Amino acid sequence: MISGHPRLTPARPDLAAQSLRGVVEAPRYVEPRPMRVVAPVASLRREPRPDAALDTQLLMGEPFAVFDEDKEGFAWGQSGWDAYVGYVSREALGPAEPAPTHRVAALSTPVYPGPSLKLPTETFLPINAEVAVAGEEKGYARLAGGGFVHAAHLAPLGTSEPDFVAVAERFLHTPYLWGGRTGLGLDCSSLVQMAMRAAGIAAPRDSDMQEAFIGEKLVAEEALSQLRRGDLVFWKGHVAIMLDDTRMIHANGHHMAVAIEPFEDARARILASSYGAVTSVRRP
Repeated sequence: MISGHPRLTPARPDLAAQSLRGVVEAPRYVEPRPMRVVAPVASLRREPRPDAALDTQLLMGEPFAVFDEDKEGFAWGQSGWDAYVGYVSREALGPAEPAPTHRVAALSTPVYPGPSLKLPTETFLPINAEVAVAGEEKGYARLAGGGFVHAAHLAPLGTSEPDFVAVAERFLHTPYLWGGRTGLGLDCSSLVQMAMRAAGIAAPRDSDMQEAFIGEKLVAEEALSQLRRGDLVFWKGHVAIMLDDTRMIHANGHHMAVAIEPFEDARARILASSYGAVTSVRRP
């Protein structure tokens, strides 16, 4: 999607992806080992430590190219969805096959040990997680990796939501979580990315990349007087989605949640903060 960005480039001082030979200098170059996320959600960290900074999360079914593994149980590699590079627990990864057949269309769905809503469960899959369905029983999809999910909570891969803004609205009141990517917690750019992914639109992970690459860039001062549903408004380090010409939705640290508020109210508050003035408006 975006080439050359440090967060999206699988290169370290000691090794780099084979595809980067001749592009970056490294002592050795490694071919990727295709794997896939098998945990419901997995943390992608900056360093191979459980207390290292959380850059983002990986979701079940997400392809992950592994370039290196360490003795502490971490794999270093790159997401196949948005090309993000980092460290993830090796236990969260499994074989690339079977390939997923469906995506989770509900904001969250429980995984049951059998085809009954009365059975106990402790596992939930977030929206946009992908699963391989091996069959169906009593209205439940039997997953190839084990467990059952209500079939109505799934949608075949290749289908998409008609309105990414409506998907974003479903996250209303979700707690703010830096690096989060699910209905349990997410950040401003993840709200954009996850809403767009459900609608079949590929979007970068971080707000600076989104500001550079999503849709058409509008002249900020003109656009601010002609905002419409679906416009993305950017500040330095922040992004919001317009619900209409006067209201916006965003995951933010002020409310510590996904909130809907009048655009002008938020604009004035953000102007007085470290984020400053609006930097651009983009129209997907």
